[in-house]
Amino acid sequence: MEAAAELALRLRAAANDRLARYEPLALVAAPLLALLLARAVHAAAAAVADRGFVALAMAALKLLPGVASYIDAEKKKVVDKLQSGGTSTKNSLRAELPTIGHSDQVIKDLETLKAKDADWQGKCSGTVYIAGSESEGHFELINKAYSMFSHTNPLHQDVFKSVAQLEAEVVAMTAALLGSKEKSSGGQICGNMTSGGTESILLAVKTSRDYMRSKKGITKPEMIIAESAHSAYDKAAQYFNIKVRRVPVNKEFLADVKGFRRCINGNTIMMVGSAPGFPHGLIDPIEELGELASRYDICLHVDLCLGGFVLPFARKLGYPIPPFDFSVKGVTSISSDVHKYGLAPKGTSVVLYRNHEIRKILDIINEFSINLLLVTEWTGGLYVSPTIAGSRPGGLIAGAWAAMMSLGLNGYLENTSRIMEVSKKIQKGIEDIPGLFVIGKPDMTVVAFGSDVVDIFEVNDIMSAKGWHLNALQRPNSLHICVTLQHTSVYEEFLKDLQDSMNTVKANPGPISGGRAPIYGAAGKMPDRGMVRELLVEFMDSSC
Repeated sequence: MEAAAELALRLRAAANDRLARYEPLALVAAPLLALLLARAVHAAAAAVADRGFVALAMAALKLLPGVASYIDAEKKKVVDKLQSGGTSTKNSLRAELPTIGHSDQVIKDLETLKAKDADWQGKCSGTVYIAGSESEGHFELINKAYSMFSHTNPLHQDVFKSVAQLEAEVVAMTAALLGSKEKSSGGQICGNMTSGGTESILLAVKTSRDYMRSKKGITKPEMIIAESAHSAYDKAAQYFNIKVRRVPVNKEFLADVKGFRRCINGNTIMMVGSAPGFPHGLIDPIEELGELASRYDICLHVDLCLGGFVLPFARKLGYPIPPFDFSVKGVTSISSDVHKYGLAPKGTSVVLYRNHEIRKILDIINEFSINLLLVTEWTGGLYVSPTIAGSRPGGLIAGAWAAMMSLGLNGYLENTSRIMEVSKKIQKGIEDIPGLFVIGKPDMTVVAFGSDVVDIFEVNDIMSAKGWHLNALQRPNSLHICVTLQHTSVYEEFLKDLQDSMNTVKANPGPISGGRAPIYGAAGKMPDRGMVRELLVEFMDSSC
């Protein structure tokens, strides 16, 4: 013990002798400067990790005289090119109220504007999911239901009790399709209607963030998503200050469970699985993700916005559908759009939670619940709202209820049988076209395809000229068609036009006049993703 004390004294004396040659101010300043330098290096490394070296280099390059103005001019050219398809600009918008109202002219004006829309019947990927004329049949039914309740607002439940009941029934019926009747679900599934898939996703993400904060004390939340997950998760991350860990898909273009596992840490609040994913129509391994979520006690959201009103029926019809709903242990929330294959009016979706604890746990400090906004100190009185919007259109809720009740299980089974059958025919037809390949093994009604022979975006330009509206994808460059009831009578025409378009591009490779292939191709290859974001902002800002 004495030897150790003596050694410590010698070391102190040696250190004092060595430091005696330096000014006291230098001795104080040196560690502070070292700390500042370390923080600067850490910030630089974080910036490179977040934005990438190329993006930072481009930002520095823009500081040079003349570079920024040149880039802005080139961006304007691209935006003008995108506008060439007929997108309205600010210059053509009405900017003031008419001095004297003209109610007798309003409908005629609307008809004139509507006539400028694209011919969407049978020609659009997704977009419109109901078959037939918009003035009869199912269209007429849901429009009538909407008009009956167009004045209602579920915020005023004491006045519009009917709408509150309609919403509760839509939620309950949707939950029953997605496993609420299964013993493994726990029997406490609850939720709300929302304005669409994005709001359902926003609420599910916020709920998971607040739930994990309450349960584990996580204050720097992170969520793990596959690169094929919908862009709404990026929006949720920006809104709610959540770090996104994006995992590349595996060779089958599915969420990579091992990659997800490597990203889990003490700040992880949730993972996301898609059933199916929007780009390629493939169902992520929900069961494996559920096991991972249970093991690490984190939330798992399943995105059924596209598949919620197809997969339950496809499974009943005998299609090999892997587990995807609340019957899977570990699934804590689900989003499902009624306005897609549920054939409800646009603006109707459902967000579901495994139990009331997840939805209702209260943050006492902020008086802000997981999903229910509760305000008790407002001079306007007590206030509660279950969604992002306060006032909501009761007409849409009524339209969704009417759609579900009019179709019933038999109607949805019949519709699913038709679109699944046509989807498989389209998949086979694409595989038979030389030079095209289907991405992955489609589980549902989205068929994505690319080419290793021609520029697939040039094929898309030819298809657009024939009136088709397909979705352009990237990583890899590809297209997809989301098959709806609109396509069941025109799928042969689609395959013929696709074959003809392939032949045209093979015979005359290169972009066509007015085509967007060069823009899509350049955007996919551009290393500075910040530049792509700027282009999108410029395009949006010039359009509305």
